[in-house]
Amino acid sequence: MAEKRSIFEEVGAEKPAAPTARETGVIDKAARGARGAIRFWLMGLFALVVVMIAVGGLTRLTDSGLSITEWRPVTGALPPMNAAAWDAEFEKYRAIPEYQLQNKGMSLAEFKVIYWWEWGHRQFGRVIGLVWAAGFLFFWLTKRIPTGWTLRLLSLGALGGIQGAVGWWMVSSGLSGTMLDVASYRLATHLGLAFVILGLIAWYVMQLSRPERELMQARRIREPRLQALSTVLIAGAFLQILLGALVAGIDAGRNYTDWPLMAGGILPPDMWQITPAWRNLFENDGTVQFFHRVTGYLVFLFGLFLWWRSRASAHERTRRAFDWLAVMIFGQAVIGIVTVMNSAPWHLAIFHQFLAVVLWVLALRARHLAQYPIAQSIRG
Repeated sequence: MAEKRSIFEEVGAEKPAAPTARETGVIDKAARGARGAIRFWLMGLFALVVVMIAVGGLTRLTDSGLSITEWRPVTGALPPMNAAAWDAEFEKYRAIPEYQLQNKGMSLAEFKVIYWWEWGHRQFGRVIGLVWAAGFLFFWLTKRIPTGWTLRLLSLGALGGIQGAVGWWMVSSGLSGTMLDVASYRLATHLGLAFVILGLIAWYVMQLSRPERELMQARRIREPRLQALSTVLIAGAFLQILLGALVAGIDAGRNYTDWPLMAGGILPPDMWQITPAWRNLFENDGTVQFFHRVTGYLVFLFGLFLWWRSRASAHERTRRAFDWLAVMIFGQAVIGIVTVMNSAPWHLAIFHQFLAVVLWVLALRARHLAQYPIAQSIRG
């Protein structure tokens, strides 16, 4: 039987053919790209960056960062291959202040220990760059990058390249004058950029873990207040990470081992003794540790407030995310206090840094679920 026509339909008008299920699937697949494979690749990059942060921390704690006095991104991948090459590298190290003022008389065997630490640190950075480049080129050349993701993935490589340059900028600050270590503010910049890269990778992994259409639907039920408060916490945590780098840069965590006081008082002695006064924020161990402590208290209190506000969320997964965030904030505060009271031994310092990574990711995850909640049925 012929299909009935509407009385308002003009004679001769033909309805456009609806796309078939196969055609719709092809379109969706083209926009979706290889989300699962790219997510897996990014997770690998994430793990490598976490290890890189730990290796960088150990390089700092072993005073190995200034052992290689040149920046050779390509040819530096090869270590000294013979005795003459080792002697040449050692001679370059003997010319810098760290050797002259701190390690004078160091043997070649002792130099090799710190050299291998720094060489491994730089080599690991090259490995991360190669893993990024190989993955990006593969997905790009095979046209498997989802729509709108090319620039995001490319930006990770660009930031990695900038990080390498910042690393040399940091190292170069300790190669002249009377510096025994790198400039603390450059160390903070280097670590801060590492956390930015890590945060972007984590956010992209969370974005790719759910279909794009689901994320678009989830934004309609987002919780703006919780999202905004989470952003404030992330900013506070990032500031605390930078202050932690300043503490590490001048070994401020190894002094003032009493808590909650500092040298028996609320304020450390001679807090503003260096002139001009602003230098105390970077070079005075008491001042730097004081502000690291105070910022930690503020982040802790704001984290508890944020957790309390998250109780009103209608989404169970969001509430659980803020539960874990609150647990990690409490744990990080405790480990930070224990680290200071034990004069920051290397194993506690590295553990404290690792927990900062965990807290950073949990804060981003909580914010992501506030922005893109996972809907829950009435029955739960």
